[in-house]
Amino acid sequence: MKEIEFVKAEACGNDFIIIDRLQVRGCRGSTGLQPAKLAKELCQRKLSVGADGLLLIEASKRADFKMRVFNPDGSEVDMCGNGSRCAALYAHQKKPACGGKMVIETRAGDLQAEVKQDKVKIKLSRPKDLRLKFDLDIDGQTQNVSYINTGVPHIVCFAQDLDNFNVEEAGRAIRYHPEFQPGGTNADFVEVLDEGHIRVRTYERGVEQEALACGTGCVAAGIITAYQTEKPQKVHKIKVDTRGGEALNVYFNIEKDIIDEVFLEGQAKIVYRGGLYV
Repeated sequence: MKEIEFVKAEACGNDFIIIDRLQVRGCRGSTGLQPAKLAKELCQRKLSVGADGLLLIEASKRADFKMRVFNPDGSEVDMCGNGSRCAALYAHQKKPACGGKMVIETRAGDLQAEVKQDKVKIKLSRPKDLRLKFDLDIDGQTQNVSYINTGVPHIVCFAQDLDNFNVEEAGRAIRYHPEFQPGGTNADFVEVLDEGHIRVRTYERGVEQEALACGTGCVAAGIITAYQTEKPQKVHKIKVDTRGGEALNVYFNIEKDIIDEVFLEGQAKIVYRGGLYV
């Protein structure tokens, strides 16, 4: 049995196990690590550390480091918004430099990150595959939805009385809908509170339940909200209330249906450090 050091971090209640393959004792240079298997074991709540995902920090030839993201079901995803913010905070605390600015390589592209105390702001890659206001048959009922990929795929639906909305049932039906197979999609349910202010609840693919927060989901919800309910303008800032109780800020520009300069900002923290026996 081998001990691997890890860090537990969270952002808006979205929690992650971070294993640094560059620095951590027992992991440096390891070729025998099986991330998918490890994620399935370690992310189980009550039976292990418990988390919404496993983040691996690895070497990068073009960025400060590479981040790989594994869901609790063992699937590897292209990117994770809140996970990226946690990874940036970890890297900054490990080696403070460059005014807290860094570049993170992900399968969804390179992300720019900036850490200021416990606040982390990341610049996401340009969203793609925008599809607004189309009907989806969900268990015999027609639901009007929108779709966008903000690093990972998201369906966005507007709802009223979000506190009493059955996110688990509706989210699972959308996540496994034939329209989005074989990969599936995340499902975000949005309540508009005021101009530039929304609430979001997310059923997360790979976690297979509602998450307390989803960074890419908040970005997706903010962009779709801007298209469907806000006055036409170029620069947008949207405050997003999450199930975890904290708010995230989403910034982006829209000009002639081109979405760019997309940022996600909010608090993150390192919760604890420990050793895993694998």
